[in-house]
Amino acid sequence: MARRTRVAGGGRVCAGRRGGRGSAGTRAGAGRDRVPRCRTRLPDLGRMRIVVLAGGIGGARFLRGLKKAVPDADVTVIGNTGDDIHLFGLKVCPDLDTVMYTLGGGINEEQGWGRAEETFHLKEELAAYGVGPEWFGLGDRDFATHIVRTQMLGAGYPLSAVTEALCDRWQPGVKLIPMTDDRVETHVAVELDGERKAVHFQEYWVRLRASVPAEAVVPVGAEQAKPAPGVLEAIAAADVVLFPPSNPVVSVGTILAVPGMREAIAEAGVPVVGLSPIVGDAPVRGMADKVLAAVGVESTAAAVAEHYGSGLLDGWLVDTVDAASVERVEAAGIRCRAVPLMMTDVDAAAQMAREALALAEEVRAV
Repeated sequence: MARRTRVAGGGRVCAGRRGGRGSAGTRAGAGRDRVPRCRTRLPDLGRMRIVVLAGGIGGARFLRGLKKAVPDADVTVIGNTGDDIHLFGLKVCPDLDTVMYTLGGGINEEQGWGRAEETFHLKEELAAYGVGPEWFGLGDRDFATHIVRTQMLGAGYPLSAVTEALCDRWQPGVKLIPMTDDRVETHVAVELDGERKAVHFQEYWVRLRASVPAEAVVPVGAEQAKPAPGVLEAIAAADVVLFPPSNPVVSVGTILAVPGMREAIAEAGVPVVGLSPIVGDAPVRGMADKVLAAVGVESTAAAVAEHYGSGLLDGWLVDTVDAASVERVEAAGIRCRAVPLMMTDVDAAAQMAREALALAEEVRAV
């Protein structure tokens, strides 16, 4: 039976048919038929409902550009919580906080994470008592956020409600929702001192600096998790879904690993456009190539698009230095354009957002 899909900005619907669904552990959208896109223009930018799946630094900086590009749009951010970790008895949510601090004007701009004008007296005192880990730098201002979060969670509030309360202070200008209220932690299988073991992603990324090969990446708890309240509703109401240049494995990939997330996006019947985090066969920031190798994906813009898959992804932006890969991406059934993708400042990020929305309009018109 044909599946009826909503058309953004109007009451019309179009009919489409989808094939089988891919699992969270396989390439997104492999083997699926595509939902036909209706020949209806996207709504005016001021009325547009945009959903963004975001990790930490790359996602946050893209969102800042998106806000500048379409200041009146209704933006919902589904934030990655696979990076979450318990330290010093506190619940720490690095990606949610990076988005919140960046959009709220409290981020350390130079490093892209943590608070501006931060001090580390508490960390120094804990170290003097021999309390670690010392490799994870929590500042005094940052500690306050984690204390409030942990107290609210202990009082019975779900993470989504806690995040909303924290955002009341920061006023990020978007609706920030964690991907799930359930506990999900990304672990990385590595070999250390001749022994194969699993370490928390933060330990792999921060302490080990991805200096040893990742043999596997596992979002522990994802299979049992449920999307947080408001997540599926935001996707169903969206006019466009964007994948920013966040890590495709441990950021966007972890969000997509929550059951129901891929299906909701694939079945929304609206353009899904991503921006490559790989430029010139290397990550723009961080060590995404290390975790891409763990899931068998080469570190190229085209390979990441293929990893997401044409059943999920409709459009893909690559940097101009990777213009030669456009043909390969389009051969995979994904509309592709080459544009500058270096977020050197807010204006550059805003232009990237405009290009993504322009590509969404192209997809809509097909």
